[in-house]
Amino acid sequence: MAALADLVNFQLQNAKALSDLLDSEKTAITSRKSTEIERIAKEKVVLVEQLRTTDQRIEAHSNISELTENPDLAQLVKTIKSVVYDCHQANLVNGEALNRAHLSFKKLSNMMQQSHGKIGMTYNAGGQTHTISTLGTNVKA
Repeated sequence: MAALADLVNFQLQNAKALSDLLDSEKTAITSRKSTEIERIAKEKVVLVEQLRTTDQRIEAHSNISELTENPDLAQLVKTIKSVVYDCHQANLVNGEALNRAHLSFKKLSNMMQQSHGKIGMTYNAGGQTHTISTLGTNVKA
């Protein structure tokens, strides 16, 4: 069985990596880089799974009482809890930003679909597409 201190340090390392990843996600969201957002989402799943698995290993460790008895380990646990809490808050903020971006995109898409009925696409004799706008063509002056 792995040493408890090693598991706790690994947990802290993963929590900090998740925090950094959430900062990168915020940047990707504000830059509207969808491929970056998707890549980060996959990495987040891996890190959260590592955190969960390591937490289970710590919980099942035979010397778990050291977490409260050893002041160094107790401080590390406190730090991990703080970092994970900050990650949770950052994830909520990023989720809200993604929701707003999605709603904005949906609204734009709806506007485009509404205006699509006023524009028709045809093909010319050479097979090239040609867009015909009917906006303002029925004006009688």
